[in-house]
Amino acid sequence: MNVSSPGQTPDTAGGNAASSLSADQVNADPAELAKFSRLASRWWDPEGESRPLHDLNPERLAYVRERCTLAGAQVLDIGCGGGLLSEAMAGEGAQVTGIDLSNELIDVARLHLLESGRKVDYRCISAEALAQQMPGHFDAVTCMEMLEHVPDPGSVIAACASLLKPGGRLFLSTLNRTPQAFALAIAGAEYVMRLLPVGTHDYARFIRPAELAQALRAAGLTLEDVSGLHYNPFSRRTRRGGSTAVNYLACAVKPV
Repeated sequence: MNVSSPGQTPDTAGGNAASSLSADQVNADPAELAKFSRLASRWWDPEGESRPLHDLNPERLAYVRERCTLAGAQVLDIGCGGGLLSEAMAGEGAQVTGIDLSNELIDVARLHLLESGRKVDYRCISAEALAQQMPGHFDAVTCMEMLEHVPDPGSVIAACASLLKPGGRLFLSTLNRTPQAFALAIAGAEYVMRLLPVGTHDYARFIRPAELAQALRAAGLTLEDVSGLHYNPFSRRTRRGGSTAVNYLACAVKPV
C-alpha cells in the first residue's frame, strides 16, 4: 500500500499494496498497542482521552447504517477498542463480533456489556488470523481510526476482503496525509488543545484517499464512496461531506 513508513517524508513516501509481513508476524506495533491499552480504563468516559471517539461515533454509525441493513446482519468491528462502535451496531440489531489486539481493551469492552446489556462477541485476535478462521462470514466489516496505527494497512484490507461475504461492505475511516491533517489532528488536537495524548498519531502513517483506493482494488474490492468527516472540538459537533483533507470515511463492496 502506498503509505509512508516512519522515517519517510510525505514527498518520498511510497510502496505497493502487497503485504510486507511474513506468515509468522503479527500486524501490530507494540508501542501502539501499549499506548491504547493505557487508555482502557477510561475508554467509556465521554470527557476523557477518548472524547473525540465518543463525539464521532454517532456519525460513523450513521454512515454504516445508511449503506447496510444492520438488523440481523453479521458484522465485524476490527480494532474495536473498548467497544463504542461495536455496541452501537449491536443496538441496531446486528450480530457483532469485535476484535482487538489489546487484552486490556477487550477486557473493558466485555465488562461494559454488563452495564449496557448488549451482546457482542469480543475476541483478542488479529484480522489476518480471523480471516483464516472465518472467510466469507460477514455482511459488513468496520475498521475505524485503525489503519493509520498498523505497520501494514494493506494486510488488514486484504483480510477484510477475505472476511466479507460476496456483496458485503467494508467501512473505513482514517486520516489523510496532508498539511491540514497534521495541523489539526496532531499539532492542534495533541499539543494545543490536549484532546488526545501526545504521540497518538504518526503523520507518516496517514493515508491518502488515492492510496486507500489502490489497496482496495488490490484486495478485489470496489470503492463505492469517500466522504469527508469533520469534527469541531469546541462545539463537539460532527458532520459528513465536503473536503477529505483531514479525516474521511470510505465504503467498498466485495463483488458478487
